[in-house]
Amino acid sequence: MDLTYTEEEQDFRARLRGWLAKVLPELPAKPSPDDWPGRRAYDLGWQRRLHEAGYAGLHWPVDAGGRGATPTQHLIFLEETERAGAPYVGANFVGLLHAGPTIAAEGTAEQRARWLPPVLRGDEVWCQGFSEPSAGSDLASLRTRAVRDGDDYVITGSKIWTSHAEVADWCELLVRTRPVGAEVPKHRGISWLAMPMDAPGVTVRPLRTLAGSAEFAEMFLDEVRVPVANRVGAENDGWRVTMVTLSFERGTAFVGEVVACRRTLGELARAAKANGRWDDPVLRRRLGRLYGEFGALWRLTQWNVSEAGRSAGGVPGIGGSVFKLAYSHARQELYDTAAEVLGAASLSLDEEWVLDRLSSLSYTIAAGTSQIQQNIVAERILGLPKGR
Repeated sequence: MDLTYTEEEQDFRARLRGWLAKVLPELPAKPSPDDWPGRRAYDLGWQRRLHEAGYAGLHWPVDAGGRGATPTQHLIFLEETERAGAPYVGANFVGLLHAGPTIAAEGTAEQRARWLPPVLRGDEVWCQGFSEPSAGSDLASLRTRAVRDGDDYVITGSKIWTSHAEVADWCELLVRTRPVGAEVPKHRGISWLAMPMDAPGVTVRPLRTLAGSAEFAEMFLDEVRVPVANRVGAENDGWRVTMVTLSFERGTAFVGEVVACRRTLGELARAAKANGRWDDPVLRRRLGRLYGEFGALWRLTQWNVSEAGRSAGGVPGIGGSVFKLAYSHARQELYDTAAEVLGAASLSLDEEWVLDRLSSLSYTIAAGTSQIQQNIVAERILGLPKGR
């Protein structure tokens, strides 16, 4: 097996590196973390630059408006943008990394034409309306109800942890279109809808996190009308479509963050050498083990991206749960180690890595708890029996 880069791939890296060196100094100052309208404008501005230069949607298929790049080119893009300190997707996370790819894989031609180009151009932002107060880890227990009324669904219910809701134009929304009954499993009565956030009856209340930011919100839906044409997939088949969304969210959406964590690990080692904590052999061993762990995660990332590139619709395989489980815990340990390096400074929100440490606490819950991922790995990969 030849693992060296081809001449075409090396040329792609060189061109990308040159473009980044030219455009990054031209970017405006990054808004403060709690200025989400400002961050939306900043993130979409960066997306427009990527689109104009031909780098938007490298991981999307051509028939969905993407560039149809190879998995290796996608990975090179992630490596080079992180190395250069380029902006990440930010407020465009949901649209670019799982709502958009889900529509690309499951949507009709009309749905693709309506929703995908604005995401790639940096014109529209999506949020995720999956979790509910009584249906977090047990997502299939959701109660938000959608009743068919002619060409519309009339939706009533609430969502929580709705990512980027206060600055979003659209929401990937899970609703119950068939009541749960003894003869109907709860998974078979769910539908996946694209809901406009400016529809009458939508109320958004931002939630402030431990880190002080408000990228999540509660969302209340009071007889909101959404066209049936906005349903992706068949009615009551939304659970299957949701598994596609979660495959993207767990399998490939975090790949840029793995590169960022590897960079942070190097910065931690340099900081420990500068402040004398490098003399602690326990800390050095911990940093060395994390170096090996994130190296293995990067190899798993490469495999997941390559598998997605070869699959129909670019949908990642079940390996995404293995990655998400390992990455969540490794990220938490990375920033716990950062606290050791910082010492007393780790109590200051003004210090580098402190906000990242607070954010890392959510990773074993977000996108499916570690317990859920362990069940998926046990049952679907290892073939172990379900618990009774």
